[in-house]
Amino acid sequence: MSTRPILAIGGENLIDHVTSDGVVSACPGGSPFNVAMALGRQGADVHYISPISTDSWGDMLAETLLGSGVVLDGGRNAAPTTMSRVTLTDGVPSYRFEREQTAERQITQESLAAALPEGAAAVHTGSLTLTDGADAAAWEAFCAESHAAGRLVSLDPNVRLSIIADVEGYRERILRMCQRLDLLKLSDEDLEGLFPGCTQDEALDALRNQTSARIVILTRGGDGVSAWMGAERVDIPAALVATLVDTVGAGDTFMATMLAGLAEKNVLSGAALATLTRDDLTLLLHRASTAAALNCGRSGCNPPSRDEIEAATS
Repeated sequence: MSTRPILAIGGENLIDHVTSDGVVSACPGGSPFNVAMALGRQGADVHYISPISTDSWGDMLAETLLGSGVVLDGGRNAAPTTMSRVTLTDGVPSYRFEREQTAERQITQESLAAALPEGAAAVHTGSLTLTDGADAAAWEAFCAESHAAGRLVSLDPNVRLSIIADVEGYRERILRMCQRLDLLKLSDEDLEGLFPGCTQDEALDALRNQTSARIVILTRGGDGVSAWMGAERVDIPAALVATLVDTVGAGDTFMATMLAGLAEKNVLSGAALATLTRDDLTLLLHRASTAAALNCGRSGCNPPSRDEIEAATS
């Protein structure tokens, strides 16, 4: 049996139909799916706990995760695969989703608990998974249960208000979840979506005052990254992207690399996170930023391997 910490990742898996300069391609995707893939490529013991469709698109999704070293614990489901229509403009993606009654949404709090591997040290989710419906409520309850059980709970909300019918209900759910987690990563756009009408400093103060997260990370694209760990604040510049192709999956690669680093240090609990030093956090952020930059030099979400990250940070 592996002695590496086990990370359980769940949430949407989908096919990105990407239109770029009039050319359409179909790629596996979904924020939590990407995080699982990126963790697998870095050699983590990662288990994906959401269902994947039995249709041909689901086969592509399953094969992609298996090929990256991910264990599929969520099973397969006969419902169709979620579809995302992505348009790239100057390398920046915009999205439209087809997600009604799809396979990745066929979950309950009980089914997630049943899929959770024995000894799992951490649970991560976010993005479309939490937008609406009974599945969003199930994920909220499951994450609260995991937090109470002492697992590290990680969240990347990946806010997309344009596709959410009940925006206030969504904001309330995310902020409730922020009270029962250990690691929170969000972008400056996510922060603005959660706290409309506030300055960034006001929004950060409001968020940090109500979250239980030991580490809060704010990414700002090319303007770098800031992180708070208790009273400590760390700011780092964005890693250099040699040739920008697109930004698809950059945030997911960053998130996965943070989790991989914490797993390597075996600090996957709220109490263990308290042992991290400022230097530890700085190194983790630099590594995550470098991995995201490597991903941006490729088309779509194509996270780097551990060896590639090591070579870029040595």
